[in-house]
Amino acid sequence: MKNRTVTLAMTGGSGAQYGLRLLDCLVQVGCNVHFMISNAARIVVETETELSLPADSALEDFLTANFDAEDGQIQVFTKEDWFAPAASGSAAATSMVICPASGGTISAIACGASNNLIERAADVAIKEKRQLIVVPRETPLSSIHLENMLTLSKLGVTVLPAMPGFYQNPQSVEDLVDFVVARILDQLEIEQALLPRWGD
Repeated sequence: MKNRTVTLAMTGGSGAQYGLRLLDCLVQVGCNVHFMISNAARIVVETETELSLPADSALEDFLTANFDAEDGQIQVFTKEDWFAPAASGSAAATSMVICPASGGTISAIACGASNNLIERAADVAIKEKRQLIVVPRETPLSSIHLENMLTLSKLGVTVLPAMPGFYQNPQSVEDLVDFVVARILDQLEIEQALLPRWGD
């Protein structure tokens, strides 16, 4: 997987652990990560974890150090960085994951909005028919949420709700997080050993 680039965006839905664990796994297998985070997601990270994220200007160095990444392996792009590769269809194709994906973000993407880089990057992925995975964690779901997800699914987007399974007999919260992250990695066709294969 070395030299493969994955765009990872975190938005304001609860479930920061999913996005951070996915970032960790992508770095471990040698992927380059183009990272974006919304203001709401920053608040969620600091609420749900022990991480206190620095300002955008220092975030890249912070993530590189905390996730044991190589220099340049994680690139951070701000919400208004319209020169980011993900903002244009003429850039090299990458897979994109929005994890967690808030209901508001899913709504904006389903409507074709491009009010910030995360929405624009998703819009580009859809129009260029590139892989886009959204990981909603909202519950309960309204008809609006469901219709927006159906719209995205019809456009070829993978809607992968953060719904951990229990047949692997999880022993910790980390096991539940790993279940969902393993399914994301499977969709990305990235080898993972987080979850035993059914029948193994």
